[in-house]
Amino acid sequence: MKHLKLPTTARSLLVSAVLVSGAALLAPNAHAQDANDTAKFSIAIHGGAGTITRESMTPERERAYTAKLTEAINAGHAVLAKGGTSMDAVVVAVQIMEDSPLFNSGRGAVYNWDGIHELDASIMNGATREAGAVASVKTVKSPIALARKIMEESVHVMLSGEGAETFAQEQGLELVDNSYFNTEWRYESLQRMKKQVGNPQDKQAWATMDDNFKYGTVGAVARDKHGNLAAATSTGGMTGKRYGRVGDSPIIGAGTWADNASCAVSATGHGEYFIRYQVAADICSRMKYQQLDVVTAGDTVIHDVLLPAGGTGGVIIVDKDGNVHMPFNTEGMYRAKRVANQPVEVAIYND
Repeated sequence: MKHLKLPTTARSLLVSAVLVSGAALLAPNAHAQDANDTAKFSIAIHGGAGTITRESMTPERERAYTAKLTEAINAGHAVLAKGGTSMDAVVVAVQIMEDSPLFNSGRGAVYNWDGIHELDASIMNGATREAGAVASVKTVKSPIALARKIMEESVHVMLSGEGAETFAQEQGLELVDNSYFNTEWRYESLQRMKKQVGNPQDKQAWATMDDNFKYGTVGAVARDKHGNLAAATSTGGMTGKRYGRVGDSPIIGAGTWADNASCAVSATGHGEYFIRYQVAADICSRMKYQQLDVVTAGDTVIHDVLLPAGGTGGVIIVDKDGNVHMPFNTEGMYRAKRVANQPVEVAIYND
């Protein structure tokens, strides 16, 4: 048999075609690997909103808040950078703030009217819409760890009080005496609040008391390299609260929400309003059903819905693409964010 001898140019074209075809076959896997390696991951945290001004802040205290926010955001970011889950990232970040007396959560929790600390927390997995929440516990060192255990190890979404503490003990979580949460400056704050309110039965006095007594929460939201969202929130609640009052922080949809189809939110502010207006879920619903971007959805709810009704506070949001927005309608909000491998951004004031 005679073999057809192709001209040099034709042979070159044939070889090129074979190489291109082979590359095309490999391209999908290569592209998928590249996409996985460069997937946009991000995290944002907050340490509470309120009347936070430069005039009311000493340089030493400002440095302390900045350092702790930086530590928390970097710890959560490190989890994401290694390919870890958004759930792990938000828990790590929140626990660092829970362990600090600077924030109204865990170690730095405020006192209720009777001089006791009652802690709340919640967490939500955007990939599965599973959630866990805890309210009014007095001896659990890390409420956010308990909220996650409730989500993963119980058949319930929310537990409260003594039952929640029994569950925490069964799960091997660290329990402490309520005095572990004592801090002098929080005790002094309680005394100022009681003096301002006077008669605890006076509803108007509660409505007009200093907003700073109503605030204080920590939270984190994240998107991991797998595209999964998570949100976590932890708080000591309102200074001087009575009758087992529970705010928005452990209420799924009010203080915490996560859904891979839209966004993840953690809130801070006057909890009663965040409950009534279901702030966290409302923001994500506007993104999901009205196709609003993260900035428009967040600003609309915080400034155009919540504020006119009398609600003050803020939120941190990460959307399904990893974009972060942190709107608030108070004078300040302790906050930080880090998107992919960009530098950390930490801020306190409304400027």
